[in-house]
Amino acid sequence: MDWSALPATLIITGRHVWQSSAQTQPGPCTFVICDGIIQRAIGKHLVLDERDDCILLGQLLASEHDASGGGGTDLLSLADPVGYWDADGSVVMPGIIDAHVHVNQPGRTLWEGMATATQAAAVGGCTTIVDMPLNSIPPTTTVANAQAKLDSVRDNCWVDVALWGGLVPDNHGELKPLLDFGVRGFKGFLIDSGVDEFPMVTGCEVAKAMDILKDQPAPLLFHAEMTPCACSKPVPLHDERRHGNDHASMSDVQDYCTFLASRPPEMETAAIEAVISWLRQHPGIRGHIVHLSTASALPLIRKAKAQGINVTVETCFHYLCLAADTVPRGATQYKCCPPIRDEANREQLWAALASGDIDFVVSDHSPSTPALKCLDNGDFMAAWGGIAGVQFGLMLLWTEMRRRKLPFTQLLQWLCERPAQHIQLEARKGRLLPGFDADLVLWDPDVEHKVTTHAIK
Repeated sequence: MDWSALPATLIITGRHVWQSSAQTQPGPCTFVICDGIIQRAIGKHLVLDERDDCILLGQLLASEHDASGGGGTDLLSLADPVGYWDADGSVVMPGIIDAHVHVNQPGRTLWEGMATATQAAAVGGCTTIVDMPLNSIPPTTTVANAQAKLDSVRDNCWVDVALWGGLVPDNHGELKPLLDFGVRGFKGFLIDSGVDEFPMVTGCEVAKAMDILKDQPAPLLFHAEMTPCACSKPVPLHDERRHGNDHASMSDVQDYCTFLASRPPEMETAAIEAVISWLRQHPGIRGHIVHLSTASALPLIRKAKAQGINVTVETCFHYLCLAADTVPRGATQYKCCPPIRDEANREQLWAALASGDIDFVVSDHSPSTPALKCLDNGDFMAAWGGIAGVQFGLMLLWTEMRRRKLPFTQLLQWLCERPAQHIQLEARKGRLLPGFDADLVLWDPDVEHKVTTHAIK
């Protein structure tokens, strides 16, 4: 956010949940912000003093452990000018961090560019997005490519943007330079990525990368699908017929079940089992499973975490809010990889999220042109696999959480705190504490919204 157009000191009152308290629903709060940095976080509303150049902070939150606000009072001198914003009872929460977004700039801005993607993020409450290393041209696999992306998007960002680097077969010498450049970690595919400029990696190439990155805080991210046995044909990520998938040619391509059968749960469990075995041999590396869709992998993940293997897991809004049995015929808008699975699977994902087996939630925002989605013929097997969800994640997740009577604190963990830890920015983002970036979202959790095409950025 550009704070230069705002007063030097901004005071915002609203409702918030203090994570260190027993509180589960938002209560009164006040935040004092100077030049985009939180200076005070107060568990009660402030009291204005008679002097013009200071305010009396009643019931100051002395530390994050003193969530009751029992720290007494404090006099805070204010820079001039001062702005006051009463959020009128709205919730004030940390800006959402969406750690899995495909923006496609440069090279494929017809799919979407940074300006519209970050505007959609801002409308949806995301103040930080982390851009995946594909589907831009060039991909973020070298420092030169990363600089080209930075030069292309620099003046088009409405929110904070970080970058993931890519792991491909021939770029091991670029990994440490990319870390120095500032990427937050690296993503590799264990299956055809769907774009020629971002080839998949083998187990040997993963092991080589792990040796290079050992003891680095940056994680290795995996698109965790692979053929369960070496004799199987590789299944491409998006056009399931590109490499001659026999199942696709013999089935009804407008039936979602045809596509679902082409990406069985075994493809995910085989890949996750492989990732866990690699991490067991490289304990200095954190591995991360992106967009987990199948609950059948949860026992593997649960066992690995119990054994101390450094693995984290994300799932997506669409896996938590949609089910395969409700996908209409020919509705290729629902296609993503891995696929949306059945209702029983969805319920198991929710249970794993609540228990901590799944760490946080992302959008996997992946737009494309209408032609690539095959909207004219409803061909699931040929359509691009991707859902554009960065704008609607908060309202989707909160709608489900309200229905399930889940505490508000978990929303903050799943969308703010844990993603901040994932991208190693937990000292600046993900919480509303003194010294943190003033990335704020103000919203009313009791208001219903109807999504229309005109509202989509």
